[in-house]
Amino acid sequence: MIYVFVGPTASGKSSCALYLAKKYHGIIINGDAFQVYKGMDIGTAKPSLDERKEVPHYLYDILCPDQNFSIFDYQKLLRKTLDEHLDELIFLVGGSGLYLKSALYDFTFEESSSYDMSNYASLSNEELYEELKRIDEKASLKIHPNNRRRVLRALEILLSTGKKKSEIEDSQEHKLLYDAIFIGFHVDKEILYEKINNRVDQMIENGLFNEVNQLLSIYPSSLKAFQAIGYKQIMEGFKENKAQEEIIEDIKKATRKYAKRQMTYFNHQLPVHWVNNLNEVESMLKKGA
Repeated sequence: MIYVFVGPTASGKSSCALYLAKKYHGIIINGDAFQVYKGMDIGTAKPSLDERKEVPHYLYDILCPDQNFSIFDYQKLLRKTLDEHLDELIFLVGGSGLYLKSALYDFTFEESSSYDMSNYASLSNEELYEELKRIDEKASLKIHPNNRRRVLRALEILLSTGKKKSEIEDSQEHKLLYDAIFIGFHVDKEILYEKINNRVDQMIENGLFNEVNQLLSIYPSSLKAFQAIGYKQIMEGFKENKAQEEIIEDIKKATRKYAKRQMTYFNHQLPVHWVNNLNEVESMLKKGA
């Protein structure tokens, strides 16, 4: 059985998974887009090395930040890992909803050659979005106009494959491929925001700024991996000569916004059973729900 633990950042997914995996002899698999990267430990709230020694953990620390890693790559890796451990109790833990859905459902990605998108670099977000509306209006309805990366990706799909992103999605049935149960950790907004603020403060105390400086001594700040919350705000703050206190507030604000987006996605895109505490989760496990 696969239990997929989802919910907003700082809601307690990882600690619950570790407790249950130890108690019921399960394994933990990473469902976060950034915890795959080596050296990005504090800012991604990755399970510690000691915690990973307590029960088997998979898909953590498998790449360097400068290695390309797409949602397609994650889909292949997660499916392979799941298939190798289907006879075990699996706790799949993470907040990257689209990554999880792409692997657990019958999403297929069009194999395409890289398309030169340099002609679009000078366009504003509004101009890019208008171009997407012109060629694939249906896809544009599912993407926020300011989500430049997703708008560019939708354009790239059409230009490189000749197929609209919306047409590709419509051709898929989106059936669940695995015997999986989605469990979401509900936390009242005020309490969640307090948890987020406290977590960021703890990350700073644990050395997040030093971790970023260490990464910048090895890699350029332009890497896709460094779009992760925390790393992005610190690197941008360095460039803009912001005070540390301002950068910390930027991280907290970005994290709260991300948590809100996560909840929207999980509520609308996945069949989540929402729980309020560990006892409710354990009750589900005992019932085999």
